[in-house]
Amino acid sequence: MRLRYGLVAALLLFIASSAMALTVDELIAKNIKARGGLEKIRAIHTLRSSGKLLFLGGGFSIELRYMQLIKRPGMLRTEALLQGLTAVTAYDGNVGWQVQPFQGRMDPERMAADDVKGLQLTADLDGPLVDYKAKGNTVEYLGTEDVDGTDAHKLKVTLKNGDVRYVYLDPDYFLEIRTLDQTTIRGVLVEQETDLGNYEQVNGVFLPFSIESGGKGGPKGQKITIDKVEANDDLNDAMFHFPAAAAGAVK
Repeated sequence: MRLRYGLVAALLLFIASSAMALTVDELIAKNIKARGGLEKIRAIHTLRSSGKLLFLGGGFSIELRYMQLIKRPGMLRTEALLQGLTAVTAYDGNVGWQVQPFQGRMDPERMAADDVKGLQLTADLDGPLVDYKAKGNTVEYLGTEDVDGTDAHKLKVTLKNGDVRYVYLDPDYFLEIRTLDQTTIRGVLVEQETDLGNYEQVNGVFLPFSIESGGKGGPKGQKITIDKVEANDDLNDAMFHFPAAAAGAVK
């Protein structure tokens, strides 16, 4: 009987050790492979995504047309359209700027450095895990954690700027199902949780077509549903730069 218990204990210990044997680099390699492989990821130079953006809260909802453009190296433009007005948030690799007509601001405005950090992260087509060391990021494996009933692998990514992103990978498919961003904005820690799903293949790379965001542990008040994604369109760099006319006015 003692021998049997000893064998069972040894077997359980072996299983537990095997489960924990995954290293950071092995998990990242599985994620890259699941997305489509490094060659196909790097073959995408631009992405144009379109769909709808839904805001929920306070007993009401607002739906806007949505478009996002991303271009290497590290350029981003997001547009939200409603009733003839277009809100723009953009980053050209150096300068972040925005137009916020729904707040009564019709002219382009430069964004503060803290507000640009999230744009920089989104503008990275490869994501923070690919070539993380070269980017100045550090990654730790924190074991598994329950994500709405899924025992997901949890990675802690400390970015070069000091902000942190927790990445949760599906245990079977190794695609991202949730991220939690901890960003310091004007001295205040802001936590943003994002759920990712409905993955579809674009030019051989799996991308999420459902993106739901909100404060940590709270309701997801912002929902993006992607209808169409086009890869490797010819996107003019001018679309990402702070408008020349506005720059002249600032002077």
